[in-house]
Parts: sequence; structure tokens; C-alpha cells
Amino acid sequence: MQSNIHTFYADAVLFDMDGTLTDSISAVEAAWGKVAKDIGQDPAYVIAATHGKRAVDNLAQFKPQIKAHEMDAEVQKFEESILFFADAYRMHGPGSVIPSPAFSTTPLSAISSGEATPELATSPASSLPSSRASSFAALGSRRPSFASRLNGMLAMSALPEASIYDARNLDDLILEADEDILSFEPDSKKHCLDAWQIEAASVDRAVRILPGVKKMMNSIPEGRYAVATSGAKTYAFGCMTRVGIVPPKVTITADDKRLKAGKPAPDPFLLAARELGFSASNCVVFEDSPSGIRAGLASGATVIAVCTSHERNKIEHIGAHFVIENMESVRCEPCEDGRLKFTVQL
Repeated sequence: MQSNIHTFYADAVLFDMDGTLTDSISAVEAAWGKVAKDIGQDPAYVIAATHGKRAVDNLAQFKPQIKAHEMDAEVQKFEESILFFADAYRMHGPGSVIPSPAFSTTPLSAISSGEATPELATSPASSLPSSRASSFAALGSRRPSFASRLNGMLAMSALPEASIYDARNLDDLILEADEDILSFEPDSKKHCLDAWQIEAASVDRAVRILPGVKKMMNSIPEGRYAVATSGAKTYAFGCMTRVGIVPPKVTITADDKRLKAGKPAPDPFLLAARELGFSASNCVVFEDSPSGIRAGLASGATVIAVCTSHERNKIEHIGAHFVIENMESVRCEPCEDGRLKFTVQL
């Protein structure tokens, strides 16, 4: 038994995000499944081909018609769709509550990679607090229909990006819940809710923190760990904040213009290590995907692969130094000389 315990030392830790720190796989797969349907391809194939890679690279492969100057906006729209899938059940579906200031959760844009989502606007009468809406929320009378609640929350999609991450911004917001005080923007188009948005709200795809992550991150001194993810900033910061992880100062996202390539190239980990002030060869990389494991190995780091998104037989032969079920199998202890001591239980 003792032979299954391994100890080594390192200067810093480089974490992948999704599948390593957080689990948003269901939402990510739903979003790529939607892309597959939009372009007429098999969802299973597209989902398998995109895992662990940057959205910009995946969109360039599967939507080659996107022009270079349009790509940043398309990546943001796609990543907002991931977060919509992650939040829809809790905010708009069976898992939601009456959308009042006392119960509302953080709003999120609903973006379709196809047609635009409905543009809702409050009527002139709703520009001031409505006593009907207030009493409705306070007294808990008739619960709005599912479609009404979804309409109401989608009306908030025009809020500035900062409100996505800071729930405190909701303190001064009053969401008018009744259908009769919401109206479509007058234009030549007759909008309706997209079927994918209604389906998204029917399944719980919430982002979750993975086992052992909180303990591991709390055991590492500040300035000794970074995140290097294939997600762009919208998705990466959105996922981490949803599970209570404060994004570290060094968080390398896919839209970082300093990157020449994404995983499986080592660039994200090399940049993260450099920003921390260490050599990647003296760092530990935690990864879950084949492309991420290869990126970590190419950077020269000690790679610990976690079986949180792939079956062990899919990643154990790639070359990771250690393959474990999750971070509960690893302990990190700061040493007096400044190094970090890692103990891995296989």
C-alpha cells in the first residue's frame, strides 16, 4: 500500500478549468450540440472533436464562413450560450423561483448562434416600480407560467456584462414579472422564443465544483497557482464565479492575444508559468482532457491527470505522470523553503 503513495516538490500549480476545477460539461456539450444541429452535423462527432480545445479553433473548423473580424464576437456569443444552458433550469425552468429581487439569481444573456433571441422591453408604465408586481412577489400569489418567467428573465439580457458576475448589482433591480407589462420591441419581425432555449430550461446543467478542488486551492499560497484554460474570458470567469472560485490574478484564457496557439500546444501553460515567475518545468499541471494533458507534457511540467470528464482508459496512456480519480487523491503542503510538497495517493 505504501508503494502507491508518491511525494514530489514543485514551485507552482497550473490548473486547467473545465473538467478539472469545474464541471460544466453538460452545458458545454449542449452548446456544441446546438452548433452541430445548426450546421447539420452529428452532435456526438462535434462534441467529441471540440473537447479541451479553444472555441475559436473549433468555430473556425466547423463554421469556416465566420470572417476573421467577426470571430471574437462569435466566440463570445457561443460562450454566453454555454452559460445560458448552465443557468436556464435554475433561472427559467422547473428549478427556478418567482423572479423577484429577493429570489432572483444573477442574470445572463441568452444568445443563439443562429437567430437573435427575442428583444423584450418594458412598457412605459413599467419604467417605475409596479405595485402589482411588488405585491405579486411579496404575497406569493399566482405563480407565473414557465413561458412568462422565461420571457421575464430574457428581458434582462441587455444588462451590462459586469452584472453577469456581481450579484450585488441586483439590489436595485426590480423585475416586472407579469406578462402584461412586457412587450416586444416594435419592428418588422415577430419574435418568439427559440426551441433550444425552452429545451435548455428543462434540464439541470448547472456548473459544479469538482471533488477536492476547494481544499487543494485553499492549500496553495497566493501567487503560486494560475488557471490556463481553453475557454475565453466570458465562459472562464462565468464558470469559476458560479461555484465560488475567485479567478486568480494569473488566469490565461483562450482570447489572450499573447497566445500563438491553444492546447494541445504548450503555450497556455508556458505563459501562465512565466506570469507567475516560474519555469513550467518546475510546475504541476492538473488536467482532464487528452489535448490538455499533451499541452502540459509539452510544457515540461509534471502532469496530474484527473478522471473527471474522461474514462481512465481514454487518458491513462497519453503520458501523464500521475492518473487519479479526482483531486481528493492529492495533498499539497507549503514548505519552509518556499516549495510546495505534493503527496499523491494512487
